[in-house]
Amino acid sequence: MKEIQIPESYDVISDEFIEDVHARGVLLRHRKSGARVALLANDDNNKVFNIAFRTPPKNSTGVAHIIEHTVLCGSRKFPLKDPFVELVKGSLNTFLNAMTYPDKTMFPVASCNDQDFQNLMDVYLDAVFYPNIYSNEKIFRQEGWHYQMETEDAPITYNGVVYNEMKGAFSSETDVLDRAVFCALFPDTPYGVESGGDPADIPNLTYEEFLDFHRKYYHPSNSYIYLYGDMDMHEKLDWLDREYLSAFDVCEVDSEIPMQKPFSEPKDLTEEYPVLTEEDTKENTYLSVNTVVGDYSDLTLNTAFSILEYVLLDAPGAPVKQALLDAGIGKDIEGSYEDGIMQPVFSITAKNAEASDKDRFLAIIRETLEKLAEEGIDRKAIMSGLNYFEFRFREADFGAHPKGLIYGIDLFDSWLYDENRPFVYLKELEVFEKLRKLSGEGYFEELIRKYLLNNPHEVVMTLVPKSGLAAARDKEVEDKLAAYKASLSEEEISRIVRETRELKEYQEEKESEEALAKLPMLKRSDIQRKTPIVLHNEELDVDGTPFIRHDFFTNGIGYLTVAFDTKNVPDELVSYIGILKGVTGYVSTEHYTYGELFHEVNANTGGISYGVQILPLEKGLTGKGICCFSIRSKYLYDKRDFVIDIIREVLKTSKLEDTRRLREIIRSAKAGLQHSIPAAGHASAQRRAFSYQSKLAAWQEAVVGIRFLHLLEDLDRNFDEKKDDLVEKLRRLMHIIFRPENMIVSLIADEKGFEGAEDSIRKLKADLYTDEVETGEFHWEPEQKNEGFKTPGQVQYVALAGNFRAAGYEYTGAFQILQKILSYDYLWQNIRVLGGAYGCMGNFQPSGNAVLSSYRDPHLKRTLEIYRKLPEYLRAFDADEREMTKYIIGTISDLDTPMNASTKGSVSFNCWSSGKTCEDFQKEREQILDAQPADIRALADPAEAVIKVNNLCVIGSETMLEKDGDELKSIQPLLHN
Repeated sequence: MKEIQIPESYDVISDEFIEDVHARGVLLRHRKSGARVALLANDDNNKVFNIAFRTPPKNSTGVAHIIEHTVLCGSRKFPLKDPFVELVKGSLNTFLNAMTYPDKTMFPVASCNDQDFQNLMDVYLDAVFYPNIYSNEKIFRQEGWHYQMETEDAPITYNGVVYNEMKGAFSSETDVLDRAVFCALFPDTPYGVESGGDPADIPNLTYEEFLDFHRKYYHPSNSYIYLYGDMDMHEKLDWLDREYLSAFDVCEVDSEIPMQKPFSEPKDLTEEYPVLTEEDTKENTYLSVNTVVGDYSDLTLNTAFSILEYVLLDAPGAPVKQALLDAGIGKDIEGSYEDGIMQPVFSITAKNAEASDKDRFLAIIRETLEKLAEEGIDRKAIMSGLNYFEFRFREADFGAHPKGLIYGIDLFDSWLYDENRPFVYLKELEVFEKLRKLSGEGYFEELIRKYLLNNPHEVVMTLVPKSGLAAARDKEVEDKLAAYKASLSEEEISRIVRETRELKEYQEEKESEEALAKLPMLKRSDIQRKTPIVLHNEELDVDGTPFIRHDFFTNGIGYLTVAFDTKNVPDELVSYIGILKGVTGYVSTEHYTYGELFHEVNANTGGISYGVQILPLEKGLTGKGICCFSIRSKYLYDKRDFVIDIIREVLKTSKLEDTRRLREIIRSAKAGLQHSIPAAGHASAQRRAFSYQSKLAAWQEAVVGIRFLHLLEDLDRNFDEKKDDLVEKLRRLMHIIFRPENMIVSLIADEKGFEGAEDSIRKLKADLYTDEVETGEFHWEPEQKNEGFKTPGQVQYVALAGNFRAAGYEYTGAFQILQKILSYDYLWQNIRVLGGAYGCMGNFQPSGNAVLSSYRDPHLKRTLEIYRKLPEYLRAFDADEREMTKYIIGTISDLDTPMNASTKGSVSFNCWSSGKTCEDFQKEREQILDAQPADIRALADPAEAVIKVNNLCVIGSETMLEKDGDELKSIQPLLHN
């Protein structure tokens, strides 16, 4: 435990070493301001700062969400229009964002660079305590909402970033369901309204109400400040006191979250959600039962319910899920346990069901739960769940997100409601041990009886589809605004036109040099010139099989990938690879039912997953690659043989003839894609547009994209007549793919983890298929389809793609800088700030594939016009040394995101495949670090070449596609049934 000297301006509430996360936890209270401060001190160089406020909303105008956006639009010390964007451009941050939750708002940052970390803290603290929102109403109008009317004879519309963001959110049926459930479960608390804002209510928020919300809640006495990592805590605390907190006195802020009084009886409610006018409403209802479970304070209870949700609903063959599927209720069953709030909620939802099945839905759930409570839950399933959650907790692998960020968010599961107990949810290891003991004493069965069978604080929600509801709502808003305009005098109309013009002028106005100079930033010399990328990809030959060893410290965990080249899969079977990845490991085998298999895997490992990946060839410059079916596992070293045995069992003995199980898998996959493709519409549109010009993208689209979704829809609709053919195709695929000659093995471990690995590979290889099979290949020809896919949503995702290498241009590191310029300057300014879209981005790949895209965009035609003016912008591009340095630092920030061992190994594996070396990374880094404005101007011609290709894909509202989709060659519903 490092000694931490605490300044006298703070009182120490508690001080302890938290073994589970290897950090010292100190809780403080700032004497003068009343600010709460929590420290997690350890040796992690990826430092995290977060300031959060308890922000309970009283209505659904989205005021908390709009405040979150607007405080980052200029402040006392940093009077820029958008210091947040300037930071993203020119900071070495590893995380920089802000988030609105139902009961709190957070402003977290992270960086490995000490000076950068200090700069980020300064900008964020000035933003939350001294924002420019009080002196500039235009900030509220831009980020929240405003009436927009370009000319006196134009119609009035609503616009605003949050307004359009939430139109996108409210287009998702699952978001509509969640919102309806929370409103019903917590009618007397802030959880009963939408903190993000309901598009129907956002225009009711006045500027003064908006300011009042900030005045009330954004005070240190209502703040929660968090510091994590390896830093001089005394220095940071002293600076925090001196520069900010000492300016405030303690005051009473009434922000307490009230506890919802338990219901005396369950509620039974029905809500509607929109589907397309021509979309079939049959089997499109959502049935959901939702129960309030205790409160935040009982870590054992909340951990147990996460495990219960896994056991009852998540695992294949989970008893409640299986009982509902066996009864033919819904095409997919989903469970959730929402415990990041004061009163956690346990939910069971049947997707793609019929409203008439509601009573059976409830009866089957009750019957199944009563039986489990009486006869007992499978102990193996509970042990599997316990191991699964404990492995995740110990590994603490949060992908690209800093570990300290997630730990800091976890603090709020208790800290927000009990200011003296911030570290509760970082002490889980003893809870897992406790639950292992309790599992043999009927504890989980008692939880079922108490909270799921005999708990009246419950809401049954039936969410029914309504054709044309989105179009009707669009028309309702249009008519409302038309009536509003008709009620205005000429003077009032002129005022709206003037305010629209003035807002646009404000948005287009360049930042002053004086304001820009006030924002702290690093110099190019602050960036290390040497690439941090380290590659360990030693290739061994194991009887003809490439075995790539990646020697990294993994703390005793092996990360194994067994990849199979799919090059011999004939064209007619390629999309079925998407089904195979959903079937493999999820059907019964010779020695296990599919439920037993799942539990056996999770009781002994960190998981085995089946999916697809593309390994790039020739340094990624040619657009060539190996399209693989990949099996990934993570395990403690002594479990490697178990993993190999399970993989052999799955590949050789899976019972594909169980068509009932196949139907469940297909229906679940279809339901998942129906939600995920429109929810990530920008990624889906990008992939589809790329598929017109790239064979690899077309393969990916066929196995995970819109083409794959349409295959699932067809199989679901015609399953009985196609099931035998499906079994035969899957069996044929397994024999074509899972062969010794197709296998590539990658292992991330240290020396101990490699011991005996070659023998394990030989063991697996000996059992693969060697019979003669009819093979083929994936046929593809470029075709400019330029499609529009209609959804019931109210926003668009607009993608325009092309390839600059096809026009003779080479890739350089300057394209990395261009992506930063597009995302936070050209596209940001024109599509987000002026256009009101929630997001925008550009992507230029070494292969030459490039795309411009937007996210939750109210426009279509206007967005394409912006894309096409990019070459003009680039030819005129100029930037002084400060501005250019800013873009370079922001670009390097993306490249230098800290990586855990698993990620390092994945990069190393891709580089083995492509032949990319550390020297190549170094060359690209130097091209970035040495870039000048002329290097950006030189990208105008390649950008123009991309735009001239004009491969378009738009996923968006039927109203907008029909109005502005004249450039598209076809417009069709995204969902075919």
